[in-house]
Amino acid sequence: MRPPLIRSFSQLEELDPDRPVVTLFSGGLDSSYLLLRLRRMGVREVHAVSVDIGEDESSTYKEQVAEALGATIHILDRREEFAGRYIAPAIVAQAVYLGIHPVSSTLSRPLIAHSAVELARGLGAQAVLHTANRSQNTLRRLNGALRLLGYEGAFGSPYDLDAVTRDDKLVELRHAGIDLLAGRIVSGDSNLWCREFESGILDDPELHEVPEEMYAWSRPTAAPGTTDTLTVDFEHGLPVALDGESLPLTEIVDRLNRRVGAYVLGRYSGLEHLDHGEKVLEIREMPAAWLLLSSYRHVESACLDAEIIREKRHLEQVWTREALEGRWFGELRLAVQAFIDTCASRTTGSVTWQLRTGGADTRSITAGRPLYLRDREAWEELSIDAESAPFAQSRALQLATA
Repeated sequence: MRPPLIRSFSQLEELDPDRPVVTLFSGGLDSSYLLLRLRRMGVREVHAVSVDIGEDESSTYKEQVAEALGATIHILDRREEFAGRYIAPAIVAQAVYLGIHPVSSTLSRPLIAHSAVELARGLGAQAVLHTANRSQNTLRRLNGALRLLGYEGAFGSPYDLDAVTRDDKLVELRHAGIDLLAGRIVSGDSNLWCREFESGILDDPELHEVPEEMYAWSRPTAAPGTTDTLTVDFEHGLPVALDGESLPLTEIVDRLNRRVGAYVLGRYSGLEHLDHGEKVLEIREMPAAWLLLSSYRHVESACLDAEIIREKRHLEQVWTREALEGRWFGELRLAVQAFIDTCASRTTGSVTWQLRTGGADTRSITAGRPLYLRDREAWEELSIDAESAPFAQSRALQLATA
């Protein structure tokens, strides 16, 4: 019998205090409070794992908090893996939630879960704990990933059934000598692909306004009236160069976030469903995603037959749904990925954009083996000639044998 799914703090009392426990650690209020509770329970070996995928929070801050709460911290640099194995497939899959916004935490959660399982197995840990609650889609995504990865120990979030108030967590942490995040007015999540805000002052979809200072990438820093021309190159579906300079995907994303964001491009707001169908508001800034997804579609359109693209658009939503629902490692997403990868293998070319404040226009779309026409009149003449040739030959034969 496999260990039970952890859903409450009372279940933590059943853990063996002499065996290691791994917790996912962001340095935020919920993950810090979980470390405090485990310390109070007498768990002797707590390992706080922080997966670095380009988030805002500093490693030094996380180290200080974890050390103060008696945990061993593991900061794992997974930026290259995140770009290559999660962002790149999302680009070719055009992973956009219901046409509203590119997905983000959907991509990071499977990698975080996989990293935690690797560490837990190496340590012989009895449990992998996280801190998602019922109003967060992360709950089913992490639990789903941990389940599909076949982790042998207990896993889950004690916040699933135990809603500890923010004030209570702050008070207890202060008594333990940890004073943090008291002034935070929203909940945030960040990685090299996205910066996201939700909850707090952004709880109400009918009345919300994001303070401009919360944006980091998409602040209007370009001089009024100026433009910027840039070119992105793709090889077999993968972005490989920016303005002719070959770069790793992490660097392309980083540069585009700031360069495209300077023109206030790549901001998204919209509703996303929870596990039982309720909707919550989420705000994102994703300038690089905005441009790379649009660029990919242009190159793809230059390379692939229209019927293939139509079928792919349906499968893109299947891919996105499976990833959203915590089935990144599931058979259906992997099967759809095989079709999408076949399409990507034929998608090579480049797009040149001219950026302006609030918008952008294509200036060039090129492909190695294009399906587009560059001279319609010449094509029409050739097409007519080709279609007329069999008729002319047949008429000449008739006259010759008359």
